[in-house]
Formats: sequence, structure tokens, C-alpha cells
Amino acid sequence: MAETFKLEGLKELEAALGQMPRATARATGLRALRLGAEPIARAARRLAPVAEGNLVESIDVGTNLARSQRGDRGAVAPLEIHIGPGQQPQAIAQEFGTYKDPAQPFMTPAWEAERMNALDVVGTALGIEVEKTAARLAKKRAR
Repeated sequence: MAETFKLEGLKELEAALGQMPRATARATGLRALRLGAEPIARAARRLAPVAEGNLVESIDVGTNLARSQRGDRGAVAPLEIHIGPGQQPQAIAQEFGTYKDPAQPFMTPAWEAERMNALDVVGTALGIEVEKTAARLAKKRAR
């Protein structure tokens, strides 16, 4: 069954971000996305098999993928955050299994468990970050 939820305040948020310089708005959005991604990353680290090299330590939150991870796709959204094990070949085998070994998923269950929490964190953090940034810009303009 599909989950439903209601997002409110997007027009106001878009207006507030539109009043900021593009780089400032981007940095503000990325700070909020990073905060929201951390619960998912923590859950993935907790669920990842420990006996598999440095898989747990490699799970990180970032804005860039390695060239080998990107494939042929470009950016899907103006702001993107990636959560995952970096360049760990065993990560794919652990998550999806191989013809020899069964799957031991850690990223999918982390996402399933924390996605709504992450959305709440992003919404709250984005509101706080936009207010702080707007106040900082207003103070700067007043000088």
C-alpha cells in the first residue's frame, strides 16, 4: 500500500529561496539535505555486515558520486544528496546477493525505516536554515 503525506509551505519556501543568491540557496538546501540523510546513513551503518572489509566505515553522505558510480545519468534534481558505501565492490553483492551468496540488504532496510524521519528532519532543518540565512542576508544588506 502506498503511503501518502501532505507537504505544506512549498510556495513560501520557494519564494524565500528565490530571494537569496543562487549559491546561498544551494548551500542552504544542501545543509538541510545532509541533516536529513544522516539518520538513513546511521541506520545503514548499523545494518551493514561488519565482516565485509570496511563497508560500515565507507557509508557516507555526500553530494558527489565517483565517476565509476555515475554511469551515464546526469543530475535528476537541482539538489542531490547521495547516501551509500562509496566505491566498495562488495556493497552491491551484499545488498542484492550473487549467484553464490544470498542478499544481505542494508541500504534498502535503512531507507525503509528512516525515510519519513528523514523527510521530517529535512523539512524542519530547511525552515530553520532559510530563516537563519535570510536573517544573515538582511543583516549584511543593512551594513
